[in-house]
Amino acid sequence: MNLLGKGPLTLPARGLLSIIGKRLLQALFVAWAVGSITFVLMRLLPGDAAYRIAASRYGYDYVNVRAAEAVRAELGLDRPALEVYGRWLFDLLRLRLGNSLISGQSVLHEISRSLHYSVQLAGLAMLFSLLLAVPVGIACGKGRLRAEHRGKRSGLLLDHFVLFVSIFIRVQPVFVVGLLLLLIFALGLGIFPVAGYGSGPDSLRYLMLPALSLALGSAAVSNRIVRNATMKVCDSPYYLFARLKGLNDEQAFERHARLNIALPLISFIGIQTVTLIEGIVMIESLFSWPGIGHALAHSIFGRDIPMIQGAALLMGLLFVLVNTVTDLLHYLLDPRLHGSSPRLGLTPESASESASGSALTLKAPE
Repeated sequence: MNLLGKGPLTLPARGLLSIIGKRLLQALFVAWAVGSITFVLMRLLPGDAAYRIAASRYGYDYVNVRAAEAVRAELGLDRPALEVYGRWLFDLLRLRLGNSLISGQSVLHEISRSLHYSVQLAGLAMLFSLLLAVPVGIACGKGRLRAEHRGKRSGLLLDHFVLFVSIFIRVQPVFVVGLLLLLIFALGLGIFPVAGYGSGPDSLRYLMLPALSLALGSAAVSNRIVRNATMKVCDSPYYLFARLKGLNDEQAFERHARLNIALPLISFIGIQTVTLIEGIVMIESLFSWPGIGHALAHSIFGRDIPMIQGAALLMGLLFVLVNTVTDLLHYLLDPRLHGSSPRLGLTPESASESASGSALTLKAPE
């Protein structure tokens, strides 16, 4: 039956609408909270905002008191803070983010010009992270189980080695990882450009180092999520029962393990979005990648409050959007959340019930 077809809404459809409704309310709260906190923090920064904006416009060598006063009068920086905040809140309700104090262009125009660069970087970083984490995590999980059940030490050594490398990468700040990659592959070997961006086929070369810098930190954690999920699934009663039915390891893994391993990974990807958004600000500045993070850093130095509020607001809403997609995927893929029959393999409940009448202790064939 179509989830959103005619007639009364089904249980899955009600669940989907409930998730979307909650996330819309969260998006409204995030929009207000991010903008308000950004406004207060920028007002609390030391120094003269008018002087900084004038310096960003004309250069520090050409700024004097008269130029700063002219900028202050032009932009209304001498108005009371509550009045300025009220105007911003009223404009936000009308979906107007104002104009940049430095360029004079619309904030939406400035952000849209940088957005697709950040989307490219984040998408490629997530792809690299999954390509690294999934096979490595599955290999470590299976190797650890072979070491525990069959005494094969090679799997244990692999698991320990990957754990050591993952911890070493994870404890490093993302800009340190980026600097190491830049020193080795750009300045040392000369394989990739140091910074900037290109167009056409050459753009991928400029993307590689920033994307890898973000991907390594994410993969260092997500490979352990995949490893733990693999061990849990491959040592579960429903998986062992599938082996007892005559399926080999590849068939049992394809039918009964893949989806159950994907569920915790999908949930973790939503959590990793926070780290990814934080890392984008530093990595884009390090590699001079013209994305939202790079624009946000320049706006902070120039005290361009509308741009700062707009960029921070967009990042907060992107976080809500990614978490909404994660919740929807998790809800659709996990039949236990909406009571539908599973499409791929056995659920832990149904497999355990089927196995309970056949054997008390299940052990997979060698």
